Amino acid sequence: MTDTATRADWLSIVILALVWGSAFMFMSVALEGYGPITVATARTTLAALVLLSIMPMVGQKLPGKDPVLWGYIVVTGLLTTAIPFVLLSWGLQYVPSSFGGLAMSTIPLMVLVLAHVWGDERIFARRAAGVAIGFAGALILIGPGLFELGQSTAPLAQLACLAAAFCYSVSSILTRRCPPVEPLTLAAVPLAIGSIVLIPLMLWFEGVPTWQGLRPGGAILMLGLMQTAAMNLLRIQVIRSAGSVFMTLVNYQVPIWAMIYGTLLLGEDLPWRFYLALVLILCGLALGQWRALKGLLRRN
Repeated sequence: MTDTATRADWLSIVILALVWGSAFMFMSVALEGYGPITVATARTTLAALVLLSIMPMVGQKLPGKDPVLWGYIVVTGLLTTAIPFVLLSWGLQYVPSSFGGLAMSTIPLMVLVLAHVWGDERIFARRAAGVAIGFAGALILIGPGLFELGQSTAPLAQLACLAAAFCYSVSSILTRRCPPVEPLTLAAVPLAIGSIVLIPLMLWFEGVPTWQGLRPGGAILMLGLMQTAAMNLLRIQVIRSAGSVFMTLVNYQVPIWAMIYGTLLLGEDLPWRFYLALVLILCGLALGQWRALKGLLRRN
């Protein structure tokens, strides 16, 4: 791994943001023809099949019999695929796709808090201010809905999207503590575990899926093959080349692109508080990660 990002790394970061930012739009489109568990299952299974088939091509094998390692992998699989994919798919039935992108932008802020609680990193004054500003944005994002709990489904859908972000945040901390394992293996095997969990749930609650036309069907193919499988491979390449701190630059772009896609391609009419929340969350994120960002820009 190098300390300086190449032009290819910078281009990869832009591609990751563009593609991941569109994931919420594709989920909303897929939900036009399929149930939320089916969308989550298809996405997970397609990506798992692709990545598992690539592993032997590059000389990687399944993890050994270490129960500690498998414990991390199983829990990570549930927290990065099965649970958040279902939460997001269900939530996006009732809220704009842009909300999903905004909810995901809170992940780095949650990670800062969780890392402090679990002793990985301490929160000092500037980080605390960044977390406070970012969560103020999150509160603006969901605040009005809290007064409507029990009156409509939208507030619960908003909380489901934020719960998915929390799952990803916990998974991020667990990934740091996971025993050494090849990155591709750590991407492929949790997806397979998520698929094993989701397939029976899909069959029980929503039955065997059938082709529902090019629009929702194509969206599911995009989610599985492009958003999840291909971008996971690209993410691994970027982390190996430029480091995990460099990867955090994606967090600043995904919510912006999610809002652009939702507004321009799906015709979503977003309330002003979405834009205010975006500014506050990104400002909080930048303040909380200022030291890492400054060091990153100096190196590059």
